[in-house]
Amino acid sequence: MESIVKIVHSTWAYLVLAILALAAFNAIAGLVSKREYQAKDFRISLFTLIVTHLQFVIGLILLFVSGKILWFTDIPAKDIMGNAEMRLYNVEHPTVMILAIALLTVGYSKHKKKLTSTPKFKSLAIFYSLALLLVLSRIPWKAWF
Repeated sequence: MESIVKIVHSTWAYLVLAILALAAFNAIAGLVSKREYQAKDFRISLFTLIVTHLQFVIGLILLFVSGKILWFTDIPAKDIMGNAEMRLYNVEHPTVMILAIALLTVGYSKHKKKLTSTPKFKSLAIFYSLALLLVLSRIPWKAWF
């Protein structure tokens, strides 16, 4: 089961990264060009939110079935924290991805409350771009290539 969940999580990550980059750039472009917020912009931001939350759920499943997650074993926490790869998979990746999901959720919620286009794009641009930077910072790149 672990291998199936890992494949799904790794494959879905490409879609997450692509749609998150698209949403961040779309929001920045909308803000800079001062164009009107349209249904297309709403769909992009909503689809990004859905895709990333699904990835989060898949990641939670992987957290409990993966052999790389060692918090629930006899290995001491100091050994996990002392090894860069184990720390990435056990602490950094999950924590930063949760923060990224929180930023996306807050940004999406804030943008819905705005009445005009510029504040909508501003909220999305700030929160989605920060989430994209967080995601890029903690992807286990060695596992991708």
